[in-house]
Amino acid sequence: MCCLPLFVFACGQGPKVIEIGAPAPNFTLVDRQGKTWTLSELKGQVVFVNFWATWCPPCREEMPSMQKLYKMLPKDNFKMLAILNKDDPALADSFAKKHGLTMPIINDQDNTIGAAYGLTGLPETFIVDKQGILREKFIGLAQWNSPIHVQMLMKYINQ
Repeated sequence: MCCLPLFVFACGQGPKVIEIGAPAPNFTLVDRQGKTWTLSELKGQVVFVNFWATWCPPCREEMPSMQKLYKMLPKDNFKMLAILNKDDPALADSFAKKHGLTMPIINDQDNTIGAAYGLTGLPETFIVDKQGILREKFIGLAQWNSPIHVQMLMKYINQ
């Protein structure tokens, strides 16, 4: 009689892995101001999808650069969605007010969208092109208003 290790039974049932060059998983969520955001309705714009939490030090650290980027890029061709992952929305509201964040903050407290994107940790950022295709994935902290990131985003905005 043979017993297989437990992990074999779980094989293939882990987090979904989304691929660069594939359509980004669609979602509909409501931001902290009550506006509904549906990714598929943002076609024609480049969408910056960032998963974060107030309890995550690297997330808190990158938020000021995200705000600078948000203010810098053209609103008609670029959307930034900061998706709060497994966190208290009231804490996010307080953090946003304290740091002058104006980008939409969307609540994914139960990790439904995070699971669809195959999150491995926080922060993670996904760049979706004008056709709804995932073009970039960044794991960890980034200085979003740095020239290299602005240039990368402008490449997609100008396509």
